[in-house]
Parts: sequence; structure tokens; C-alpha cells
Amino acid sequence: MDIIAQRPGPSVQTVFEGDTNPAPALMRQESPAAGQSTADVSIERYFSREWHEKEVEKVWRKTWQLACRVEEIPNVGDHIVYEIVHDSLIVVHAAPGQYRAYINSCLHRGTLLRTEGGCVKQFRCPFHGFTWSLDGKLITIPGEWDFPHVDKATMSLPEAKVGTWGGFVFVNFDPDCEPLESYLENLPEHFAAFDLEDRYKAAHVAKIMPCNWKLAMEAFVEAYHVAFAHPQVLGYYGDTNTQYDVWPGVRHVSRMISVQGVPSPAVADLPPEKTIEQMRRDVPFFAGKPIEVGAGETARGKLAERAREKISRSSGRDMSALSDTESLDLIEYMLFPNMVPWGGQALPITYRFRPYKDDPERSIMEIMFLFSKAPDGSHPEPATMRMLTEDQKWSDAPELGSAAMVADQDTDNLMRIQRGLRTSRKPGVTLARYQESRIRHYHETLDAYMAR
Repeated sequence: MDIIAQRPGPSVQTVFEGDTNPAPALMRQESPAAGQSTADVSIERYFSREWHEKEVEKVWRKTWQLACRVEEIPNVGDHIVYEIVHDSLIVVHAAPGQYRAYINSCLHRGTLLRTEGGCVKQFRCPFHGFTWSLDGKLITIPGEWDFPHVDKATMSLPEAKVGTWGGFVFVNFDPDCEPLESYLENLPEHFAAFDLEDRYKAAHVAKIMPCNWKLAMEAFVEAYHVAFAHPQVLGYYGDTNTQYDVWPGVRHVSRMISVQGVPSPAVADLPPEKTIEQMRRDVPFFAGKPIEVGAGETARGKLAERAREKISRSSGRDMSALSDTESLDLIEYMLFPNMVPWGGQALPITYRFRPYKDDPERSIMEIMFLFSKAPDGSHPEPATMRMLTEDQKWSDAPELGSAAMVADQDTDNLMRIQRGLRTSRKPGVTLARYQESRIRHYHETLDAYMAR
């Protein structure tokens, strides 16, 4: 099924080097190429038990997934527990500069070796004491006389594949998977200027969401819903000016660039002073001394100027050469199956979406903020994950700032979407050809994995 929609658009480098206000160029809405499919996306993928179980086998056990940041496990013996549906991994800093991921199950009688992260010198089963070294070798069998049939050399902990990029640690359960380097496709090239390896995790909040994990992710990868779901941002967010990019032959990556500092075309006659006032109201980043707009100046240009000043101060680096796009705009990528990293410098966010336990109609959504390290490489301790329940709101996590209000609005809608799909008699979801082209592209890749 061919459900890719494409639109000619500037590369990320061209956008950065262009006009200080790219909104007019981004308002162009060319039609997709002739012959592209408008096939609906089947709804059972959002709640079917059969689809969910097939997804475990075909997607979660076959793709590269974000497990953690390297600064979370800086020392030998540091580890985290990464869980996805039935599977559990111990992702450990096993030796200087070497990361490994072990199946989190004792080879004696199956007990989970670890239920939380920490720092250890070895992995000891809490039930009978079987013990493995950090390199995965079995080193202790209590009452070894009673296990003459066990050869320690053949009882090493099974491993998943591990790779790193941009300060992230990725895992893949498939021993025959393609290398992470080729799986990432054009992502490293596009992020070369953003220095993600020089960031640290400053905030990390997760919430149990009342919907399938794909539904949660889809709400954050298009701006088509903004006018109705987030009307408070229309004074400074160019929603229908958003550029969506899907590249021929690129399976796992897509992008959107949403301009900020310009009003939505729905309120295009808004004075620049109002644009600045509303953005300062919602985004504390722009607080401080008043921002005045002089003759021949634009709200976007003045907001970008303030952003460069703030980013320079907070990072300890001279950011005066940053383009307006890097300073202001939402430059959001998606990496199949469940990672959504942002480029730029203003608010580098990374989202991660996963099923909640074995439930196809609930999920875990995570929001991480990655701030710049000091010029000498030092940084505060990386944030530990704050886990919200279904009953809590994103706004119960003050570290998220203005992002919490938008996430709460989307959460309310997602609950309605999940229930609405259950009651629908229409077999498929009908997607826009351009503004929801990233979702089309995503489901084409998903269908390819599910068909393998």
C-alpha cells in the first residue's frame, strides 16, 4: 500500500539560511503527486488484541528503540531497566565506553534479575542467588554440586543489540537486525548541528494515557488539529504554515517544521504587539524586559532576538548566529517506531511512546527536555522520570512549563478518539493528504513491518 504523501520543500539547511520570516514560503500547499493512495488506515490497529500481539512480534522485537540517555548510566555498573510489553532488558554500562543489554531473566527459574536501575558490580538473582558478571558470564551457582549438568560457559545472559547516537542508547531484540547506523537513515545528518550528545536530560515526565500508543504519538506529529484543540496558541503559532517532509526511500524518519512568532492565518490581522504579548503569556522563556517592535521590525524577528539572548545565557555559549528557525520554531522529527526528537535550540524535546503493559488501549507517553551542558561538559544530575497516573494531569508536573497545558488538551481528546474508534462503524481512519502525510508515511512503514 502506497500511502506516502510528499511535498517539495527546502532542506533544513535551506530553511535556516532563508528569510528571517519563512512563513510566506511555508504557506504554499502544493498537491501531492498524481497516483498517490488515499487509502484509509484500518482502525483495528488501535484496539485489536490480535493486532497488538502481532505488533509485539513484528515491531517491538524487530526495531531499534530508544532505551535511555548515556548520562543516565555514566559509570561502569550503572544500569536502567527498559520494558516493552512482555519484554524486559537490563541496559548496563558494562565496561568503560561499552554498553550492553541483557534479557532480564534468571536462567535458573526465570526470576527478574532487576526491577529498577542503579549501580551494581554483578547481577544476582534474589531468589536462589545465581550470579552473573557485568559482561554477562555466569560466575556463581549456589550449591553448585547439585548442578553437574550445567556448564557455566553456556549459561551467559542472552543479549539484545545495542547502539548509540546523539547521546541516546538504543536497543534491538533482533539478533539479525540491520545496523543502527543505516536504520537512522538521514537523521544523524539532519541533527549534525544540534549536538544532542552535548545535552543532558533536564526533565523527564511520563503519564499513562487513555489510548493506544500510536494514537498518542499521532496527536503530536501534525499541526492540523491546533486551531480547534489549542486555540490559545493561534496568536503566535503558524499552524497551517507547517511544513511536512517525507523523503523518497526514507522508511523510518519524517519531519515537520512549525513556525512560531507569526500568527495563524486564521488570525492573520493580529498586530505584532499582540503576537508578542500572547507568546510571553504562554511561554515563560520570553519573560523579562519588555519586547518592543520598532518600525520595519517583526514580532518574529524580535522574539528570535530574545530567544538567542536567552539561549546564549543558559548554555554559556555565543548563540548570536542562530537563525530564527533554530531559535524559535518547532523542528520535530519522528523515528520509527516510537521516538519523536526535536531539533533547534529553544526547547529541545524528545517524546517516547510505548504500550502500557499488555494493554492495546492504554499507553505510556514520555516528555524529556534536553538542555545544553556547560562548555566544560559538566551538567546537573540527569532527571529521574516522574510517573503520572491516568488521573493526574501533565500540569501536575511543573517542570514541563507551558508544554503541560497543550499535552493536557491533547489527552482529553485522545480519550474521546479511543472510545470513538471503538464505537465507529467505519472500518478506516481517513487522513488528509498533506497535513497528515507523516501519519500516512508512518503507517506505510508499520504495514511493511507487520507484513514481514
